[in-house]
Amino acid sequence: MLPTRPLGSTGFDITVVGLGAWAIGGSASQGGWGRQDDAESIAAIHRAVELGVNWIDTAPAYGFGHAEEVVGTALAALPEGDRPRVFTKCGLVWEEGETTVRNVLAPESIRRECETSLRRLKVECLDLLQIHWPAHDGTPPEESWQTMAELVGEGKTRAIGVSNYDVELLERCEAVRHVDTYQPELNLITRVAEDSIEWCRANGTGVIVYSPMRSGLLTGTSAAARWAALPEDDWRRTHADFQEPALSRNLAVVERLRTIADELDSSLSELAVAWTLQWAGVSGAIVGARRPAQVDEWVGAASLRLDDEVVDRIADVLQETGAGSGPVRPPVAHV
Repeated sequence: MLPTRPLGSTGFDITVVGLGAWAIGGSASQGGWGRQDDAESIAAIHRAVELGVNWIDTAPAYGFGHAEEVVGTALAALPEGDRPRVFTKCGLVWEEGETTVRNVLAPESIRRECETSLRRLKVECLDLLQIHWPAHDGTPPEESWQTMAELVGEGKTRAIGVSNYDVELLERCEAVRHVDTYQPELNLITRVAEDSIEWCRANGTGVIVYSPMRSGLLTGTSAAARWAALPEDDWRRTHADFQEPALSRNLAVVERLRTIADELDSSLSELAVAWTLQWAGVSGAIVGARRPAQVDEWVGAASLRLDDEVVDRIADVLQETGAGSGPVRPPVAHV
């Protein structure tokens, strides 16, 4: 059994690691990961469930609906009692034939996206619907959040949350209806979510963090040659973290963490994910996989405990390399 934590006030007890479906969306959309094998993706989902993972996080924008379709197919093949909870998102939309998304949170758009996600995922009710990014269409956050609350009342989703919001936006939503969950990026390179996570801890909002392995950068296969050989349709090819001068600093972190991981008899992926789970207020980490073997590489993070000595050694690595930004030690609960 994998350890679980309560997800805020949702009533859900989630395993501390969940499966992320961003990469399995393929390369059709902005932020794509290159071509994927759907059969392998389904096998990865089934492997995660077999190992005890009890939730999956996806979004319509991942492959312009493709990731949700793959998740829906994978879930339909499982006995109903074995199916994990499904979390998805709304707010990034596109027109047929487009390759980029727009941030739209008008009420009618949220409702349309919700209905489409239900069909792709082959479920009657979502477990969690999250706003993916703040709106760019001028819709006030209160109006969008009121629509999300109405979807709970209508039985379309059991809980609602937001992703990539700052504290001001969180407070504006909370004034309308409780924010059940929050999803920020958090990893050893990107460590800037402290204020928002602390707000969530103080307000009973569950936190699930994304990209704990920094999109593959913090894994055992991370190397300069690998990143130089990325296909043209992989979004990481042009991201600053995978280019100089940041890449050399990031790879220096990877090399020094390998030693720590070896001493703990863990994989580098497990060490990176476990570090995010040390943060006060974090309920779980969303960890991506496109093949069953990748799930095996990180699932042990759920049970990996990092003592103060290890946390201090990692902090030294981050300070000495100058990689990333934000606290070099996971913040502990405020007394």
